[in-house]
Amino acid sequence: MKRYLVFALVGPFVGGFLLLLTTTYQSGYWTQTSLEEVGKLFAVFFKSLQYSYLFGVLPSLMIGAVDDILIHVRRIRPALRMLLVGLFAFVLAAFTYGSRGPDSGAVQFILYGLVGFVPSVLSSWIVHHYVEEPQPAAAAS
Repeated sequence: MKRYLVFALVGPFVGGFLLLLTTTYQSGYWTQTSLEEVGKLFAVFFKSLQYSYLFGVLPSLMIGAVDDILIHVRRIRPALRMLLVGLFAFVLAAFTYGSRGPDSGAVQFILYGLVGFVPSVLSSWIVHHYVEEPQPAAAAS
């Protein structure tokens, strides 16, 4: 249960911030930046944080479920599990947020994929280091 709590708390917070950074980059917001503009970015982030949790909790819990399933596979070590969970979230986020129009490309695919990859790997790493994980049962001989 703690695993899902970590994914539900960390995923929407980090993913929402990365999604905001990605959309501002895609819109050309960073071409003329000043310290005041960065302050506006954080103001928008904290004003929209409730929506990040509203729309991000369910996908984060789904990624947490994938992590929970992979922990029971004995052959998969923690580092590989984090990578697999991150790659799964990368693909889901890239196809969910990325457009398929004329402005789509590799940069957009990678940026939106990182919106899913970074929070899922971070959540999986936190779970691995700070939450007691169940040990897979030994196979009966």
